[in-house]
Amino acid sequence: MTEQLAEERAEAEPQAEPAAPAPAVPGRTRRALWAVARWTAAVVVCGGVGAGTAMGITALDRTDVPGLATESDGRWEYPRLRLPALPAERPRPFTDGNEGEIHYADVRQLLLPAPAGATVDPGLNGGWVTEEAFLSGYGKEQRARVAQVLRDSALRHITARAWTMPDGTTTRVHLLKFTSVAFADQFRVDAVQAGEAEEALPAGVSEGEIVEGAAGDVRIPDVTAYAYREAKPYGPEQTLWAYVTAGDTVALITQTRKGGALAVPFQQTLVLQAQLLG
Repeated sequence: MTEQLAEERAEAEPQAEPAAPAPAVPGRTRRALWAVARWTAAVVVCGGVGAGTAMGITALDRTDVPGLATESDGRWEYPRLRLPALPAERPRPFTDGNEGEIHYADVRQLLLPAPAGATVDPGLNGGWVTEEAFLSGYGKEQRARVAQVLRDSALRHITARAWTMPDGTTTRVHLLKFTSVAFADQFRVDAVQAGEAEEALPAGVSEGEIVEGAAGDVRIPDVTAYAYREAKPYGPEQTLWAYVTAGDTVALITQTRKGGALAVPFQQTLVLQAQLLG
């Protein structure tokens, strides 16, 4: 991985389950990539994502990663990130000996923690989540199709965390772990890039658009992100969302805020969650 995160011994999955036969999924992007723009000292939403292409990014030192709050750019103060311990003799994803790009750690421990000052949703606080609960985050007209995609994609687990900040920004992070990288890719392609008429939109969003504009360099090898925002005109709230694909695991990050979602905390959350998965 591109950045050294301090390791902390924690309870992990006792044994990886056998992987189901993986389908052939076209268009697998093998590089790492999505771009993160710098706005003054801030990390902001990037372009080059969501249309089947991803832009390269280079590593930042831990002190450059937007994990600590500042007074000037709106970043949130996240706890120091630590990777969970692995079962004995199991490698991390994207390392030698792990050709299947499997996350052997307990996926619940790969969830981004809530930042300082957040009010955590007690129903979404790092535990397992049912498919029905996950599907409730999509518009009613799209839930049946996404449910079918999940059934076809050999889903193993879903875990989630949600919180609300003092300014009213609500964040939900779901991690979906599949039985193989090919099934994870299949979910992303079928659910996210199925075509404009079948695009899976978050609940309350009638139209989305790809986030545009990229500059600067931040790279997390073997991780790809697809970022979107709710198109104008929107109602009292605006939603930003992104899918992060990393081996056998897909993250869905959603942020909603009254009056308009903010770019800086959204991109900060996206980068940090991607680092945990990469």
